[in-house]
Amino acid sequence: MAVAVPPGRAAGSGWAWRPVARDALLARAFHSCTELRGRFYLVGGLLAGGTREPSSDTVVFDPARGQAVRLGSRGSPPRSHHDAAPVGGRWLCVVGGWDGSRRLATVTALDTERGVWEAWTATPGDCPPTGLSSHTCTRISDRELQVAGREGGIHTQRRYGSIYTLRLDPSARTYCYKQEGCHIASRSGHCAALLQTPGPHPGHQLLLFGGCNLAEPEVARHWSHGKIKCFLSPQGGTTCCSSFDGKACKACEQWAGVPEGAPWTTTSLMFCGWALCCAVWWRNSDQS
Repeated sequence: MAVAVPPGRAAGSGWAWRPVARDALLARAFHSCTELRGRFYLVGGLLAGGTREPSSDTVVFDPARGQAVRLGSRGSPPRSHHDAAPVGGRWLCVVGGWDGSRRLATVTALDTERGVWEAWTATPGDCPPTGLSSHTCTRISDRELQVAGREGGIHTQRRYGSIYTLRLDPSARTYCYKQEGCHIASRSGHCAALLQTPGPHPGHQLLLFGGCNLAEPEVARHWSHGKIKCFLSPQGGTTCCSSFDGKACKACEQWAGVPEGAPWTTTSLMFCGWALCCAVWWRNSDQS
């Protein structure tokens, strides 16, 4: 595991990579690595070349100590080619992936306070993909993800793929997929990023990189000004507004130590000096 060192911290004028940990527990592929409360959770993956059996272990890496430990939680699911996202500053939700026999679209969550894995339940009206693998899950609010990527097996791939909004309810332990009307190029093994658009009234775009034969990033979705808000939460903590009025968000900005008048960031994960920071987004409308 390595960290990018900004100019001024390393020799030369550009960014440089510095290794921060070497541990056999971190050696894996097709896993997920998710930051939650200042620690990284590595879930599943393939532990050896040529194997098709996904691992069911969860490893927690603490960057402050440079230490990786295997989490002895109950019910850890075997998964590879999945994605994961933090919810509510407490749950680590693993979405889809390969379980060793089939591709899934289910949601399994680790309750980091109790140290227990839970299989969440689909709500009535759920319209899930056929099965997901090598996809991406991008947060657009604390309880909503944009899911993009491979649906089903290689032989069932379509010319175009779909975008799904996945709504998560940790209090009820439920989830619900909604297929959006837009389509994307069929892809897998790609990367996704939520970026702010330039201009006096910036909105946000969901960009997809790679995973197909397109030479340029694809704009999968667009939200107009004010639909998605973000600010930095120091030390990897997550701060949530219970409502979306200006006063609530202003209080959260002050709690997080965001300077007065500071521009919104579009970085999903970065190191500020030696302190780990993450950007948190909120939506105040279901409309684009």
